[in-house]
Amino acid sequence: MSDESTLPTTVPDDFPRGGPIASIAGAQPKLAARLIDGKYVVGWTPAELLERYENCEDLATQLAAYCTRKALANPGWSQEFNLLRAARGMSEKVMNDLWDVTEAEQAWVMERVKLILGW
Repeated sequence: MSDESTLPTTVPDDFPRGGPIASIAGAQPKLAARLIDGKYVVGWTPAELLERYENCEDLATQLAAYCTRKALANPGWSQEFNLLRAARGMSEKVMNDLWDVTEAEQAWVMERVKLILGW
């Protein structure tokens, strides 16, 4: 566990900056925005982005630990196979609406896992 005072207060530049996905029917051009505190916002607010980053960083740390355990238990597995299994598991959780992680965030998480593991 990390002390909250040591958590970053900024989001790294390489973290995806997308936003909530919107689907708006009709032939006319539209802009998907949300009204937050009297202002129209397109994409994530800074607080939402920080929360998503912290969640993805936590997920990357957990997946790195998982991959380490699996590598020790299955020495015949390649690093690529181990990472692929972790990525597939994460993708299944997202597809089953158990986790709210965008495709870009999933890719970022897996790159972060590789960095944490030194793979």
